[in-house]
Amino acid sequence: MWWRALVTVFCLVAVAAPAPAQTPDLDAVVEGLESTYGKMNDLKAEFTQVARNRSLGQDVKAEGTVYLKKGGKMRWEYKSPSPQQIVSDGTHLWVYTPELNQVNKGDAPKALAGPAGSFLQGLGKVREEFTVRFLNPANKTDGAGRPVLDLTPKKPTPLLTRLVLTLDPKDYVVRQAVLYDQLQNTVTMSFNRVVINTGLSDTLFVFTPPKGAAVVPLDIR
Repeated sequence: MWWRALVTVFCLVAVAAPAPAQTPDLDAVVEGLESTYGKMNDLKAEFTQVARNRSLGQDVKAEGTVYLKKGGKMRWEYKSPSPQQIVSDGTHLWVYTPELNQVNKGDAPKALAGPAGSFLQGLGKVREEFTVRFLNPANKTDGAGRPVLDLTPKKPTPLLTRLVLTLDPKDYVVRQAVLYDQLQNTVTMSFNRVVINTGLSDTLFVFTPPKGAAVVPLDIR
């Protein structure tokens, strides 16, 4: 589905810092974000997701757990609406769909290329990959007092033309991300129970296709 491709881009895209002032300064917020993710080696979080198809006016909701580690390692475990795993060890990328008994396998470095990059590494150098501004310069935070950044890739791709990030004002960890593709479809991801630098084992990012599962190439466009 279209939203799986868009989410995969984000997955492949991603330490406390001083809290920003009540009226945040853009440079300070960006420096806080880059510092936080530059020092982050791994992350675990629960997530909820809403993928919206603009032309059809349809929403698809999902939830699960994500594990990220520097070096292009990631593991997204979807619990609903149907089980699915997206796993990368930094070399290979697998997408396992149990209901189809199918594994799509691709090249992780190819998928990690571009402005999406690795989520952890990419957010550690935001200004190299994106043009950054506040979503609303007149009101730089949302109703909860969280800074909201509007990022435009310097080299946009069909699957990523815009990224809006809502940050925790205490540690600059991303609490919500909205991804836009070239058709203005969106995927909104909210992160809860975020824990960082717990020393996630590399075994989390190893995937062996289940016996009998069909293994087919992953089409990364």
